[in-house]
Amino acid sequence: MLLVFSLLFSCKDDSDTRLQDIERNNKKNELVFSKIDKAWKFELAPLSPQVQDIVSNWSEWRLFKIELEQKPKSSIGAFKQKAKTLSKKVTELNNNIPSRFNEPEIISRLMTLATKIKSLDLYINLSNIPQDKVLKLIPEVNSELASLQGQMEKIIKKSQIRLEEGEAEMIRSLSDSIGNKVQKSPSVSPKRPNFDLETPVKSQ
Repeated sequence: MLLVFSLLFSCKDDSDTRLQDIERNNKKNELVFSKIDKAWKFELAPLSPQVQDIVSNWSEWRLFKIELEQKPKSSIGAFKQKAKTLSKKVTELNNNIPSRFNEPEIISRLMTLATKIKSLDLYINLSNIPQDKVLKLIPEVNSELASLQGQMEKIIKKSQIRLEEGEAEMIRSLSDSIGNKVQKSPSVSPKRPNFDLETPVKSQ
């Protein structure tokens, strides 16, 4: 009987301990959720019309942008799921990169952005969330987003400058060609009558 009572009390104590652990974990998750909820804000700057026209046909970018702009609301579990989705979408950005942006500068920034988001996914999906690391990564992701978009704008701006310089060179070339033709063409002088002053004029 004593053994039975001892086992019953032991089971009750274990059950109480588990319930207390669950309650403590829930309170901790609520606190983590509150802090992450306040910090979770991803910013995409408005793009110039030229860049927007190029990325409008980049479906992977459009879907990634939608996921960034949709903020989870219900629980820490919703943030965990959102981080997984973002990790998947940022990897897909390497597909179908527009030819104008398929440059080493863009690809390297996409890789860095993916690394930051995958780290965010890793930390937030741990059973014991290191909230300081999660909170630190959010502004770092924003920084990489700004760098990526800034590089897009820079590429388009450079291409426009090269076009303007090419137009100026073409105009100078045409101007020089016309000038050379004018200089090489013989000057035309009016014909004058050929009078032989020494030949007497015969009288009629």
